[in-house]
Amino acid sequence: MSQRDGLRYRSRLMQLASDRSPETHPLTWRLHDDGRVVELADYVNRDGYRTVRDTLNHRSRQDVIKAMKEANVRGRGGAGFSAGLKWSLTLQGDDMPRGYLVCNADEMEPGTFKDRLLMEQQPHLLIEGMILAGYANNSRLGYIFLRGEYVESARVLTRALAEARENGWLGDNIAGSGFDFDIILHTGAGRYICGEETALINSLEGKRANPRAKPPFPGQSGAWGKPTVVNNVETLCNAPAVMQHGADWFQQLSGGRTDDGGTKLYGASGLVNRPGLWELPIGTKGQEILDLAGGLRNGRKLKAWLPGGASTGFLLPEHLDLPLDFDTVGEQGSRLGTGLITVVTEDQSMVSLMRNLEQFFARESCGWCTPCRDGLPWSVKLLQALERGEGEQGDVELLDKLAADCGPGLTFCAHAPGAAMPLETALKHFRHEFEQGVRHSQGVAHADPIPVGDL
Repeated sequence: MSQRDGLRYRSRLMQLASDRSPETHPLTWRLHDDGRVVELADYVNRDGYRTVRDTLNHRSRQDVIKAMKEANVRGRGGAGFSAGLKWSLTLQGDDMPRGYLVCNADEMEPGTFKDRLLMEQQPHLLIEGMILAGYANNSRLGYIFLRGEYVESARVLTRALAEARENGWLGDNIAGSGFDFDIILHTGAGRYICGEETALINSLEGKRANPRAKPPFPGQSGAWGKPTVVNNVETLCNAPAVMQHGADWFQQLSGGRTDDGGTKLYGASGLVNRPGLWELPIGTKGQEILDLAGGLRNGRKLKAWLPGGASTGFLLPEHLDLPLDFDTVGEQGSRLGTGLITVVTEDQSMVSLMRNLEQFFARESCGWCTPCRDGLPWSVKLLQALERGEGEQGDVELLDKLAADCGPGLTFCAHAPGAAMPLETALKHFRHEFEQGVRHSQGVAHADPIPVGDL
Protein backbone atom coordinates (compact mmCIF):
# COMPACT_ATOMS: atom_id res chain seq x y z
CA MET A 1 0.00 0.00 0.00
CA SER A 2 1.41 3.41 -0.98
CA GLN A 3 1.59 6.27 1.50
CA ARG A 4 -1.20 8.08 -0.38
CA ASP A 5 -3.40 4.99 -0.40
CA GLY A 6 -2.67 4.49 3.29
CA LEU A 7 -3.82 8.00 4.15
CA ARG A 8 -6.97 7.52 2.06
CA TYR A 9 -7.63 4.22 3.83
CA ARG A 10 -7.28 5.82 7.26
CA SER A 11 -9.49 8.75 6.34
CA ARG A 12 -12.42 6.46 5.58
CA LEU A 13 -11.72 3.76 8.15
CA MET A 14 -13.44 5.51 10.98
CA GLN A 15 -15.85 8.40 11.26
CA LEU A 16 -14.77 9.94 14.58
CA ALA A 17 -17.32 11.51 16.89
CA SER A 18 -16.51 14.97 18.19
CA ASP A 19 -17.59 14.16 21.75
CA ARG A 20 -15.30 11.19 22.34
CA SER A 21 -14.13 10.91 25.94
CA PRO A 22 -12.52 8.29 28.21
CA GLU A 23 -15.89 7.75 29.90
CA THR A 24 -17.81 6.99 26.70
CA HIS A 25 -15.25 5.83 24.10
CA PRO A 26 -12.57 3.85 25.95
CA LEU A 27 -11.17 2.30 22.76
CA THR A 28 -10.96 5.37 20.53
CA TRP A 29 -10.87 8.55 22.61
CA ARG A 30 -7.12 8.99 22.12
CA LEU A 31 -7.20 8.60 18.33
CA HIS A 32 -6.13 11.51 16.13
CA ASP A 33 -8.67 12.76 13.62
CA ASP A 34 -6.09 12.58 10.82
CA GLY A 35 -5.25 8.91 11.49
CA ARG A 36 -1.74 9.48 12.85
CA VAL A 37 -0.33 6.85 15.19
CA VAL A 38 -0.73 7.64 18.89
CA GLU A 39 2.96 7.61 19.86
CA LEU A 40 4.21 6.62 23.31
CA ALA A 41 4.65 10.16 24.67
CA ASP A 42 1.14 11.14 23.63
CA TYR A 43 -0.28 7.89 25.01
CA VAL A 44 1.43 8.31 28.40
CA ASN A 45 0.34 11.95 28.63
CA ARG A 46 -3.26 10.77 28.34
CA ASP A 47 -3.21 8.18 31.14
CA GLY A 48 -1.47 5.52 29.08
CA TYR A 49 0.11 2.67 31.12
CA ARG A 50 -1.41 4.12 34.28
CA THR A 51 -3.33 0.94 34.96
CA VAL A 52 -0.18 -1.15 34.46
CA ARG A 53 1.65 0.78 37.15
CA ASP A 54 -1.28 0.79 39.57
CA THR A 55 -2.42 -2.80 38.99
CA LEU A 56 0.96 -4.51 39.04
CA ASN A 57 1.95 -2.74 42.25
CA HIS A 58 -1.31 -2.67 44.20
CA ARG A 59 -3.67 -5.39 42.96
CA SER A 60 -3.45 -9.15 42.80
CA ARG A 61 -3.88 -11.36 39.75
CA GLN A 62 -7.20 -12.54 41.14
CA ASP A 63 -8.33 -8.91 41.41
CA VAL A 64 -7.80 -8.48 37.68
CA ILE A 65 -9.64 -11.70 36.84
CA LYS A 66 -12.52 -10.75 39.13
CA ALA A 67 -12.87 -7.32 37.52
CA MET A 68 -12.90 -8.77 34.01
CA LYS A 69 -15.48 -11.39 35.00
CA GLU A 70 -17.77 -8.86 36.68
CA ALA A 71 -17.45 -6.51 33.72
CA ASN A 72 -18.40 -9.45 31.47
CA VAL A 73 -15.94 -8.51 28.75
CA ARG A 74 -17.08 -10.96 26.08
CA GLY A 75 -14.67 -11.99 23.35
CA ARG A 76 -14.74 -9.47 20.52
CA GLY A 77 -13.22 -11.89 18.02
CA GLY A 78 -16.56 -13.55 17.32
CA ALA A 79 -17.20 -16.24 19.92
CA GLY A 80 -18.41 -13.90 22.67
CA PHE A 81 -16.92 -16.02 25.48
CA SER A 82 -16.22 -14.20 28.75
CA ALA A 83 -12.58 -13.13 28.86
CA GLY A 84 -12.54 -13.11 32.65
CA LEU A 85 -13.95 -16.62 32.79
CA LYS A 86 -11.35 -17.82 30.28
CA TRP A 87 -8.61 -16.30 32.42
CA SER A 88 -10.00 -17.98 35.56
CA LEU A 89 -9.76 -21.39 33.87
CA THR A 90 -6.01 -21.08 33.36
CA LEU A 91 -3.82 -22.99 35.77
CA GLN A 92 -3.29 -20.68 38.75
CA GLY A 93 -0.96 -20.64 41.73
CA ASP A 94 2.67 -19.77 42.46
CA ASP A 95 3.75 -23.37 41.95
CA MET A 96 2.26 -23.54 38.45
CA PRO A 97 4.51 -23.16 35.37
CA ARG A 98 4.46 -19.72 33.81
CA GLY A 99 2.76 -19.90 30.44
CA TYR A 100 1.99 -17.68 27.49
CA LEU A 101 -0.47 -15.02 26.38
CA VAL A 102 -1.30 -14.97 22.67
CA CYS A 103 -3.07 -12.08 20.98
CA ASN A 104 -5.03 -13.29 17.96
CA ALA A 105 -4.46 -10.54 15.41
CA ASP A 106 -4.95 -12.80 12.38
CA GLU A 107 -8.13 -10.93 11.31
CA MET A 108 -8.83 -13.11 8.25
CA GLU A 109 -12.64 -12.95 8.53
CA PRO A 110 -14.01 -11.52 5.26
CA GLY A 111 -15.66 -8.17 5.85
CA THR A 112 -13.71 -7.47 9.06
CA PHE A 113 -11.10 -4.76 9.62
CA LYS A 114 -11.62 -3.50 13.17
CA ASP A 115 -8.42 -4.85 14.77
CA ARG A 116 -6.40 -3.18 12.06
CA LEU A 117 -7.58 0.23 13.29
CA LEU A 118 -6.41 -0.43 16.85
CA MET A 119 -3.04 -1.86 15.85
CA GLU A 120 -2.19 0.79 13.28
CA GLN A 121 -3.36 3.85 15.18
CA GLN A 122 -3.18 2.95 18.88
CA PRO A 123 -0.67 0.11 19.38
CA HIS A 124 0.17 0.97 22.97
CA LEU A 125 -3.41 0.32 24.08
CA LEU A 126 -3.01 -3.27 22.87
CA ILE A 127 0.38 -3.58 24.58
CA GLU A 128 -1.04 -2.28 27.86
CA GLY A 129 -3.97 -4.70 27.64
CA MET A 130 -1.59 -7.58 27.00
CA ILE A 131 0.55 -6.67 30.02
CA LEU A 132 -2.53 -6.75 32.25
CA ALA A 133 -3.69 -10.05 30.77
CA GLY A 134 -0.20 -11.50 31.09
CA TYR A 135 -0.07 -10.47 34.74
CA ALA A 136 -3.51 -11.96 35.47
CA ASN A 137 -2.50 -15.27 33.91
CA ASN A 138 1.09 -15.32 35.23
CA SER A 139 2.40 -15.47 31.67
CA ARG A 140 6.11 -15.32 31.00
CA LEU A 141 5.80 -14.04 27.44
CA GLY A 142 3.21 -12.64 25.06
CA TYR A 143 2.87 -13.16 21.33
CA ILE A 144 1.00 -11.03 18.81
CA PHE A 145 0.01 -13.48 16.07
CA LEU A 146 -0.46 -11.05 13.20
CA ARG A 147 -1.96 -11.61 9.77
CA GLY A 148 1.00 -11.61 7.39
CA GLU A 149 -0.69 -9.24 4.92
CA TYR A 150 -0.94 -6.52 7.59
CA VAL A 151 2.42 -5.02 6.69
CA GLU A 152 1.59 -1.56 8.06
CA SER A 153 0.34 -3.06 11.33
CA ALA A 154 3.62 -4.96 11.67
CA ARG A 155 5.63 -1.78 11.14
CA VAL A 156 3.66 0.21 13.71
CA LEU A 157 3.66 -2.59 16.30
CA THR A 158 7.39 -3.24 15.91
CA ARG A 159 8.14 0.39 16.68
CA ALA A 160 5.70 0.53 19.58
CA LEU A 161 7.13 -2.62 21.18
CA ALA A 162 10.63 -1.15 20.97
CA GLU A 163 9.39 2.10 22.57
CA ALA A 164 7.72 0.17 25.38
CA ARG A 165 10.90 -1.82 26.11
CA GLU A 166 13.12 1.27 26.05
CA ASN A 167 10.87 2.99 28.58
CA GLY A 168 10.49 0.07 30.99
CA TRP A 169 6.94 -0.99 30.12
CA LEU A 170 8.15 -4.34 28.82
CA GLY A 171 10.97 -6.54 30.09
CA ASP A 172 12.15 -7.15 33.62
CA ASN A 173 10.57 -5.62 36.71
CA ILE A 174 7.85 -3.62 34.92
CA ALA A 175 7.06 -0.38 36.79
CA GLY A 176 9.10 -1.65 39.77
CA SER A 177 6.52 -4.36 40.45
CA GLY A 178 8.78 -7.39 40.16
CA PHE A 179 6.70 -8.72 37.24
CA ASP A 180 8.68 -9.68 34.13
CA PHE A 181 6.91 -9.81 30.79
CA ASP A 182 7.77 -9.20 27.16
CA ILE A 183 5.92 -9.39 23.84
CA ILE A 184 7.05 -10.85 20.51
CA LEU A 185 5.46 -10.00 17.18
CA HIS A 186 4.88 -13.11 15.04
CA THR A 187 3.56 -12.73 11.50
CA GLY A 188 1.52 -15.66 10.22
CA ALA A 189 1.35 -17.19 6.77
CA GLY A 190 -2.16 -15.94 6.11
CA ARG A 191 -4.51 -18.85 6.84
CA TYR A 192 -8.09 -18.37 7.97
CA ILE A 193 -7.96 -21.54 10.07
CA CYS A 194 -5.56 -19.75 12.44
CA GLY A 195 -8.59 -17.94 13.83
CA GLU A 196 -9.19 -21.19 15.72
CA GLU A 197 -7.03 -20.86 18.81
CA THR A 198 -5.41 -24.30 18.80
CA ALA A 199 -4.62 -24.09 15.07
CA LEU A 200 -3.05 -20.72 15.82
CA ILE A 201 -0.95 -22.29 18.58
CA ASN A 202 0.22 -25.06 16.26
CA SER A 203 1.23 -22.48 13.66
CA LEU A 204 3.03 -20.44 16.33
CA GLU A 205 5.04 -23.53 17.23
CA GLY A 206 6.04 -23.99 13.59
CA LYS A 207 3.65 -26.84 12.89
CA ARG A 208 0.89 -27.25 10.35
CA ALA A 209 -2.11 -25.12 11.34
CA ASN A 210 -4.49 -27.95 12.24
CA PRO A 211 -6.82 -27.63 15.22
CA ARG A 212 -6.01 -29.76 18.26
CA ALA A 213 -8.23 -32.20 20.08
CA LYS A 214 -9.69 -30.80 23.30
CA PRO A 215 -9.28 -31.50 26.17
CA PRO A 216 -6.70 -30.55 27.20
CA PHE A 217 -7.68 -26.95 26.63
CA PRO A 218 -5.02 -24.28 26.02
CA GLY A 219 -5.51 -22.91 29.55
CA GLN A 220 -4.04 -26.15 30.85
CA SER A 221 -1.72 -27.17 27.99
CA GLY A 222 -1.27 -24.79 25.10
CA ALA A 223 1.85 -23.41 23.46
CA TRP A 224 4.80 -25.73 24.07
CA GLY A 225 2.69 -27.59 26.64
CA LYS A 226 2.36 -24.57 28.95
CA PRO A 227 -0.84 -22.81 30.11
CA THR A 228 -1.84 -20.44 27.30
CA VAL A 229 -4.54 -17.79 26.92
CA VAL A 230 -5.62 -16.65 23.44
CA ASN A 231 -7.63 -13.42 23.12
CA ASN A 232 -8.61 -11.11 20.27
CA VAL A 233 -7.09 -7.64 19.82
CA GLU A 234 -10.27 -5.71 20.68
CA THR A 235 -10.92 -7.92 23.72
CA LEU A 236 -7.49 -7.17 25.19
CA CYS A 237 -7.82 -3.45 24.44
CA ASN A 238 -10.77 -3.27 26.86
CA ALA A 239 -8.71 -4.40 29.87
CA PRO A 240 -7.01 -1.05 30.72
CA ALA A 241 -10.31 0.85 30.90
CA VAL A 242 -11.98 -1.88 32.98
CA MET A 243 -9.13 -1.80 35.50
CA GLN A 244 -9.14 1.99 35.62
CA HIS A 245 -12.88 2.68 35.83
CA GLY A 246 -14.29 -0.57 37.22
CA ALA A 247 -16.73 -3.29 36.22
CA ASP A 248 -19.89 -1.31 37.03
CA TRP A 249 -18.82 1.52 34.75
CA PHE A 250 -18.13 -0.92 31.92
CA GLN A 251 -21.56 -2.50 32.31
CA GLN A 252 -23.25 0.90 32.14
CA LEU A 253 -21.62 1.82 28.82
CA SER A 254 -24.33 -0.11 26.97
CA GLY A 255 -26.88 2.40 28.23
CA GLY A 256 -29.45 -0.28 28.99
CA ARG A 257 -29.64 -1.48 25.38
CA THR A 258 -28.67 -5.00 26.39
CA ASP A 259 -27.46 -7.09 29.30
CA ASP A 260 -23.98 -7.06 27.75
CA GLY A 261 -21.60 -4.32 28.83
CA GLY A 262 -19.09 -2.02 27.21
CA THR A 263 -18.74 -0.56 23.76
CA LYS A 264 -18.08 -2.33 20.48
CA LEU A 265 -16.28 -1.43 17.30
CA TYR A 266 -19.11 -1.77 14.80
CA GLY A 267 -18.67 -1.29 11.09
CA ALA A 268 -20.29 -1.51 7.69
CA SER A 269 -19.01 -2.57 4.29
CA GLY A 270 -20.39 -3.53 0.92
CA LEU A 271 -22.53 -1.20 -1.19
CA VAL A 272 -22.87 1.55 1.42
CA ASN A 273 -21.95 5.19 0.90
CA ARG A 274 -19.42 5.47 3.74
CA PRO A 275 -17.81 2.15 4.73
CA GLY A 276 -16.12 2.52 8.09
CA LEU A 277 -15.92 1.82 11.82
CA TRP A 278 -17.59 3.39 14.82
CA GLU A 279 -17.17 2.77 18.54
CA LEU A 280 -20.74 2.50 19.83
CA PRO A 281 -22.51 1.10 22.91
CA ILE A 282 -22.92 -2.63 22.57
CA GLY A 283 -26.51 -3.35 21.62
CA THR A 284 -26.66 -0.56 19.02
CA LYS A 285 -29.19 -1.39 16.32
CA GLY A 286 -28.20 -2.35 12.81
CA GLN A 287 -30.23 0.52 11.36
CA GLU A 288 -28.20 3.04 13.35
CA ILE A 289 -24.99 1.63 11.90
CA LEU A 290 -26.33 1.76 8.35
CA ASP A 291 -27.38 5.36 8.95
CA LEU A 292 -23.83 6.20 10.05
CA ALA A 293 -22.63 4.52 6.85
CA GLY A 294 -24.81 6.87 4.82
CA GLY A 295 -27.25 4.22 3.64
CA LEU A 296 -26.97 2.16 0.47
CA ARG A 297 -25.35 3.45 -2.70
CA ASN A 298 -27.44 4.94 -5.49
CA GLY A 299 -30.73 4.34 -3.75
CA ARG A 300 -30.43 0.56 -3.75
CA LYS A 301 -32.73 -1.53 -1.55
CA LEU A 302 -31.47 -3.86 1.14
CA LYS A 303 -32.12 -7.58 0.61
CA ALA A 304 -30.11 -9.10 3.47
CA TRP A 305 -27.09 -8.47 5.67
CA LEU A 306 -24.40 -10.34 7.54
CA PRO A 307 -24.07 -9.01 11.11
CA GLY A 308 -20.44 -9.88 11.75
CA GLY A 309 -18.38 -11.36 8.95
CA ALA A 310 -18.75 -14.07 6.34
CA SER A 311 -19.22 -16.90 8.85
CA THR A 312 -22.42 -15.45 10.32
CA GLY A 313 -25.99 -16.10 9.16
CA PHE A 314 -27.95 -13.75 6.92
CA LEU A 315 -30.49 -11.48 8.55
CA LEU A 316 -33.31 -9.62 6.80
CA PRO A 317 -34.23 -5.90 6.67
CA GLU A 318 -36.80 -6.39 9.45
CA HIS A 319 -34.00 -7.43 11.80
CA LEU A 320 -32.31 -4.02 11.58
CA ASP A 321 -34.24 -2.77 14.61
CA LEU A 322 -32.85 -5.48 16.91
CA PRO A 323 -29.97 -4.67 19.28
CA LEU A 324 -26.70 -6.10 17.98
CA ASP A 325 -25.55 -8.05 21.00
CA PHE A 326 -24.40 -11.65 21.29
CA ASP A 327 -27.60 -13.19 22.63
CA THR A 328 -30.17 -11.25 20.60
CA VAL A 329 -28.47 -11.98 17.29
CA GLY A 330 -28.07 -15.61 18.33
CA GLU A 331 -31.80 -15.91 18.91
CA GLN A 332 -32.35 -14.96 15.25
CA GLY A 333 -30.30 -17.89 14.00
CA SER A 334 -27.12 -15.94 13.37
CA ARG A 335 -24.12 -14.70 15.38
CA LEU A 336 -22.86 -11.24 16.26
CA GLY A 337 -19.39 -12.37 15.18
CA THR A 338 -17.07 -9.42 14.75
CA GLY A 339 -19.90 -6.89 14.59
CA LEU A 340 -19.07 -5.58 11.11
CA ILE A 341 -22.10 -5.53 8.85
CA THR A 342 -21.89 -6.56 5.19
CA VAL A 343 -24.92 -5.49 3.16
CA VAL A 344 -26.50 -7.39 0.27
CA THR A 345 -28.72 -5.39 -2.07
CA GLU A 346 -31.74 -6.45 -4.14
CA ASP A 347 -29.73 -6.47 -7.40
CA GLN A 348 -27.12 -8.89 -6.06
CA SER A 349 -27.45 -12.62 -6.71
CA MET A 350 -27.52 -14.70 -3.54
CA VAL A 351 -26.30 -17.72 -5.51
CA SER A 352 -23.24 -15.83 -6.78
CA LEU A 353 -22.57 -14.45 -3.34
CA MET A 354 -22.73 -17.87 -1.71
CA ARG A 355 -20.52 -19.39 -4.41
CA ASN A 356 -17.94 -16.69 -3.65
CA LEU A 357 -18.10 -17.27 0.12
CA GLU A 358 -18.03 -21.06 -0.07
CA GLN A 359 -15.03 -20.94 -2.41
CA PHE A 360 -13.21 -19.00 0.28
CA PHE A 361 -14.16 -21.43 3.05
CA ALA A 362 -13.30 -24.47 0.93
CA ARG A 363 -9.88 -23.04 0.09
CA GLU A 364 -9.16 -22.21 3.71
CA SER A 365 -10.10 -25.62 5.14
CA CYS A 366 -7.17 -27.40 6.76
CA GLY A 367 -8.53 -30.70 5.39
CA TRP A 368 -8.49 -32.45 8.74
CA CYS A 369 -12.05 -33.81 8.77
CA THR A 370 -14.25 -35.20 6.01
CA PRO A 371 -17.35 -32.93 6.14
CA CYS A 372 -15.15 -29.87 5.78
CA ARG A 373 -12.51 -31.28 3.40
CA ASP A 374 -15.00 -32.88 0.98
CA GLY A 375 -18.31 -31.21 1.79
CA LEU A 376 -17.25 -27.61 1.17
CA PRO A 377 -15.73 -28.19 -2.31
CA TRP A 378 -18.82 -30.23 -3.20
CA SER A 379 -21.06 -27.31 -2.21
CA VAL A 380 -18.95 -25.01 -4.41
CA LYS A 381 -19.46 -27.27 -7.45
CA LEU A 382 -23.21 -27.32 -6.88
CA LEU A 383 -23.35 -23.55 -6.50
CA GLN A 384 -21.30 -23.04 -9.66
CA ALA A 385 -23.76 -25.19 -11.60
CA LEU A 386 -26.75 -23.30 -10.17
CA GLU A 387 -25.06 -19.99 -10.94
CA ARG A 388 -24.74 -21.04 -14.62
CA GLY A 389 -28.33 -22.27 -14.71
CA GLU A 390 -27.10 -25.85 -15.14
CA GLY A 391 -28.21 -27.29 -11.81
CA GLU A 392 -30.01 -30.63 -11.64
CA GLN A 393 -33.10 -31.71 -9.75
CA GLY A 394 -32.11 -32.43 -6.16
CA ASP A 395 -29.09 -30.06 -6.10
CA VAL A 396 -30.76 -27.57 -3.77
CA GLU A 397 -31.79 -30.37 -1.40
CA LEU A 398 -28.23 -31.69 -1.54
CA LEU A 399 -26.97 -28.25 -0.50
CA ASP A 400 -29.31 -28.47 2.50
CA LYS A 401 -27.77 -31.80 3.47
CA LEU A 402 -24.18 -30.65 2.99
CA ALA A 403 -24.81 -27.61 5.18
CA ALA A 404 -26.43 -29.81 7.86
CA ASP A 405 -23.51 -32.26 7.76
CA CYS A 406 -21.12 -29.38 8.49
CA GLY A 407 -23.10 -28.22 11.52
CA PRO A 408 -21.90 -27.75 15.10
CA GLY A 409 -20.60 -30.88 16.79
CA LEU A 410 -20.11 -32.79 13.53
CA THR A 411 -16.66 -31.48 12.62
CA PHE A 412 -13.31 -31.16 14.36
CA CYS A 413 -13.50 -27.39 14.80
CA ALA A 414 -15.83 -24.46 14.04
CA HIS A 415 -14.57 -23.78 10.50
CA ALA A 416 -17.20 -25.89 8.72
CA PRO A 417 -20.10 -24.72 10.93
CA GLY A 418 -19.02 -21.16 10.17
CA ALA A 419 -19.14 -21.92 6.45
CA ALA A 420 -22.51 -23.65 6.80
CA MET A 421 -24.31 -20.86 8.63
CA PRO A 422 -24.53 -18.33 5.76
CA LEU A 423 -25.44 -21.13 3.34
CA GLU A 424 -28.20 -22.46 5.59
CA THR A 425 -29.73 -19.03 6.11
CA ALA A 426 -29.43 -18.10 2.43
CA LEU A 427 -31.31 -21.29 1.50
CA LYS A 428 -33.90 -20.56 4.17
CA HIS A 429 -34.64 -16.98 3.12
CA PHE A 430 -33.88 -17.00 -0.63
CA ARG A 431 -34.52 -20.57 -1.74
CA HIS A 432 -36.27 -19.45 -4.92
CA GLU A 433 -33.02 -17.94 -6.22
CA PHE A 434 -31.25 -21.29 -5.89
CA GLU A 435 -34.17 -23.19 -7.45
CA GLN A 436 -34.09 -20.87 -10.46
CA GLY A 437 -30.64 -22.25 -11.26
CA VAL A 438 -32.01 -25.77 -11.86
CA ARG A 439 -32.37 -26.77 -15.54
CA HIS A 440 -35.93 -26.59 -16.90
CA SER A 441 -37.15 -24.92 -13.70
CA GLN A 442 -40.16 -22.70 -14.13
CA GLY A 443 -40.30 -19.14 -12.97
CA VAL A 444 -38.78 -15.77 -13.64
CA ALA A 445 -35.00 -15.72 -13.71
CA HIS A 446 -33.32 -13.41 -11.26
CA ALA A 447 -31.67 -10.22 -12.42
CA ASP A 448 -28.14 -10.29 -13.76
CA PRO A 449 -25.90 -10.13 -10.69
CA ILE A 450 -23.55 -7.27 -10.15
CA PRO A 451 -19.89 -8.34 -9.76
CA VAL A 452 -19.26 -10.09 -6.45
CA GLY A 453 -16.03 -8.12 -6.16
CA ASP A 454 -18.09 -5.02 -5.38
CA LEU A 455 -19.13 -6.58 -2.07
